[in-house]
Amino acid sequence: MVPGPSPAATLRERLLDTRPLLLPGCADALTARIAASVGFEAVYATGAGISNALLGLPDVGLATMTEMVDQVGRICDAVDLPVVADMDTGYGNAVNARRAVRALEAAGVAGVQIEDQVFPKRCGHFAGKDVVPVAEMRSQLLAVLDARRDPDTVVIARTDAIAVEGVELAIERANLYARLGADLVFVEAPPTRELLAELPRRIDAPLVANMVEGGLTPIHSLDELAAMGYRVVLYANTALRVGMLAVQSALGILRSEGSSRSLSERLISWEERQELVGKPDIDRLEARYADRDQG
Repeated sequence: MVPGPSPAATLRERLLDTRPLLLPGCADALTARIAASVGFEAVYATGAGISNALLGLPDVGLATMTEMVDQVGRICDAVDLPVVADMDTGYGNAVNARRAVRALEAAGVAGVQIEDQVFPKRCGHFAGKDVVPVAEMRSQLLAVLDARRDPDTVVIARTDAIAVEGVELAIERANLYARLGADLVFVEAPPTRELLAELPRRIDAPLVANMVEGGLTPIHSLDELAAMGYRVVLYANTALRVGMLAVQSALGILRSEGSSRSLSERLISWEERQELVGKPDIDRLEARYADRDQG
């Protein structure tokens, strides 16, 4: 059997399309399976979401490289879609970032994202952020680019400099990261529609737009952002937050009523649940290997 293209090659080919890529954030393997089942072309392993869902902690740099790589590996194993992994600030210096890229590639990712915040980083829409000197991010980014074993692995360079250094210096950083070789650039938290529309005109690179409900950047649709010139539109934690509200509501009802009867219309069916977690595939494998055992 001739192997197909790698996930990284698949992602890189998709990014050549003029249609922007809509990228949903997934904090776990089940969410990634759900994203695949409704037709998404790739998924984003969200650092904030993994910190929230796996650790029950905020996005303030507390998830370790090992915890992230382990969870990202589960996501990659669960779906046949390209997975882009958030690697925060690279978990240390340039050498640490190099090791992180190698570990994430071994876990199966198609792309990685590194940012220029000071460690420990904070959610891009929190107050109190700071960014490292340009020279330090240059070293980090070059280490990430050099570390790739698969040259198709997509590298996204993120800057949080708008809130710290202002728009002009953020744009300078973004253009530098593109010249150094980043495949995409992600300027975090532009606070107005006007600035959101300005960035693609002033940055010579394909850009990522991050839509954070309740955050600093106004929400725009895929079509609106495509018209501005964005190539990837990221909804990093929409699925997690919808799920959090649903679980909170359902457990409140269960606690007050002592039964799940009134929740029956809000539950995924037994059959859909088993389909999403691959139970039919397991059944087929068991039957296949049982047949071999018998003869």
